[in-house]
Amino acid sequence: MATEFKPSVLVSDVFGSAGDVTAVHRDGKTYLRKRRSGTMEMTPSQAAHAQVHSRALAAWRTQPQSVQELWHKLARDVEPHRPPFDHTSWISGQNLFVSAYHGFYTLGKEHVPEPVPFELFPPFALKAVEAIAQGEGLVLRLSLSGLERLRNPERYWLYGQFQIGTPGKGMSSRLPRQSVLASAPCSLMPAEFVVDNYVTSWGPALPAYQVNANLILLDEVTGYRSQKHSVSGVVKLF
Repeated sequence: MATEFKPSVLVSDVFGSAGDVTAVHRDGKTYLRKRRSGTMEMTPSQAAHAQVHSRALAAWRTQPQSVQELWHKLARDVEPHRPPFDHTSWISGQNLFVSAYHGFYTLGKEHVPEPVPFELFPPFALKAVEAIAQGEGLVLRLSLSGLERLRNPERYWLYGQFQIGTPGKGMSSRLPRQSVLASAPCSLMPAEFVVDNYVTSWGPALPAYQVNANLILLDEVTGYRSQKHSVSGVVKLF
């Protein structure tokens, strides 16, 4: 539930989060959204994500005001990762800082990010190619196109949420998803993702799988991430 923020002489706008309230900007207006509270126990991955987020917010609070203002300035030109994607919405410097912090953590390089301009990511396309069973794990291979002519494709990594099921079925909110970082940067193709304990998560092994995934590019130089790309396809199990 969100309520519209009404500017005043003292406060013209708000950004970021405080307690269980987050400022959200949509269509040139600011809304205050209260975080939903629930009693469901977090999964290990959700708990780890929450801990990283807490460390990122703590790191943000240690930044001098001049540095925070620089982050806010850099964030003005960044398109949010949620709709509408029509340049009428924006994010705060805190959002950009925390996003970069999470990006470096995902790449195994957790540290306080430096304020650098957001560079547009190269357009890219993905296609599920094949799946190979390796013990309890499943190696998924995806072809990537669009980065072939870059001078430094090694700065980019693919990261995604995967869900595997019976051919013909789409992404389901009732089934678990696994977040996986590619085994190598985008300079090495095809992209490989190792999904652990896939039988435990999605049932007995099948001759072929429906692979549904949401993927992004991570920039190992800045920690920033691209917009999300959805991939869906049937792959044979080898």
